[in-house]
Amino acid sequence: MPSPKIARADPSRGPRTISATRGPRAIGATRAAGSRRGRRVAVYPGTFDPITNGHMDIIGRATKVADHLIIALGEHSSKSTLFTREERLEMIQAEIAPVRGLNGAEIEVRILDRLLMTFVQDVGASFVIRGLRAVSDFDYELQMAGINARLNPEAETIFLMASEQNLFIASSLVREIAALGGDVSSFVSPRVAERLTARFAEKRRAIR
Repeated sequence: MPSPKIARADPSRGPRTISATRGPRAIGATRAAGSRRGRRVAVYPGTFDPITNGHMDIIGRATKVADHLIIALGEHSSKSTLFTREERLEMIQAEIAPVRGLNGAEIEVRILDRLLMTFVQDVGASFVIRGLRAVSDFDYELQMAGINARLNPEAETIFLMASEQNLFIASSLVREIAALGGDVSSFVSPRVAERLTARFAEKRRAIR
């Protein structure tokens, strides 16, 4: 199954702008254009393994530019996940429950089981949300945005920079810290931290 970035986006990278092949446009301009067309629907794709405070930061800020935000839960073609899709879906639903309706936006999560640009078209979205943490993210995301723009010229990609306190948070690092018994409470919610602790405890028992 392809990565959620292309075409399905990689969530662990948090889990991206404004169109690659057609020059940058201000978010305000994108929102104004969306207003003329009607409801602004955005897709935020990723594997969310697990969902972090960084992801939640992007979700919250995306509600400022979208009337309806669809979190698209996908798989990564080149690696297995710590949590099953059903477990990740359950965690995302629990995390977004308190912020439903934030800034007047509808927020929901759906399974991404096809090409991202096909999904975007099927749900009637006009843009894709991606989060950026560093310049290294931008190089990769620019390439993905260019490919996606070629596949669906009508969909824009909007990059949201991670907040200062979340710049260093990545799901892969959170998993690594948790696997070694470290404290991840400042990177994820208490619910997710508890799930991580339980999962790695299971793994340790299994190898004894």
